[in-house]
Amino acid sequence: DLRTRRAEAGSRAGLGEMAVTLEQWYRQMPVVTRSYLTLSFLTTAGCALELISPFSVYYNSHLIFRKYQLWRLFTNFFFFGSLGMDFVFHMFFLSRYCRLLEEGTFRGRSADFFYMLLVGSALLSLVAPFINIQFLGASLTFMMVYVWGRRNRYVQMSFLGLFSFTAPYLPWVLLIFSFMLGSSPVVDLLGMAAGHVYYFLEDVYPTMTNRRILKTPTLVRYAFGQAAVDGPTGGGERNGGEGGVRGVFFG
Repeated sequence: DLRTRRAEAGSRAGLGEMAVTLEQWYRQMPVVTRSYLTLSFLTTAGCALELISPFSVYYNSHLIFRKYQLWRLFTNFFFFGSLGMDFVFHMFFLSRYCRLLEEGTFRGRSADFFYMLLVGSALLSLVAPFINIQFLGASLTFMMVYVWGRRNRYVQMSFLGLFSFTAPYLPWVLLIFSFMLGSSPVVDLLGMAAGHVYYFLEDVYPTMTNRRILKTPTLVRYAFGQAAVDGPTGGGERNGGEGGVRGVFFG
């Protein structure tokens, strides 16, 4: 009858609106965030659907340097386990804090942000063989959370409405929460360590010596169409951060 047809039309309109909104959200992401999120989703989904095997993408220093399977240096950062709630949480944090960094202290400097991920990936890859970690995507995500927190020290946050804290404590709150759920803290601690090394070399060391070690290579800047920037460019903490109040999955 007429009411049924109207209900069906309304339902189709709602689904179409949701699809447009999701597409807009995806297209509005900055280029590095969108690329990393896409590769992570496709790799994890491909493994879940058995189109590719996790054994072909995991980090193995013997296969990389003895068998020259160099793709493993990159693909291990794109796999986030099975398609469950853990995967959803990882995608949430990846898209949220990756985007906050690229649109915040790295606004207009996607090349520098990409280089930060390269530096972080290199640090994590150097340590991984000694602590037997095969997939480093979660650690790289935690590195981004750490850097964002340090560069936004005045941002107030709330954990599930239970208690408030400032952004630099966010990695520690997540670490404790993850540990309480039974997860190993090693992956998170590794990401925090890599984040601290980057933060020190990029934000602290240049103010101490007036020299910047982590200059983005010309080739990377050229690939992103970004002009050179002289001097230290981190500065989120020195400029007071982004301000405001944020939640984590947090309200």
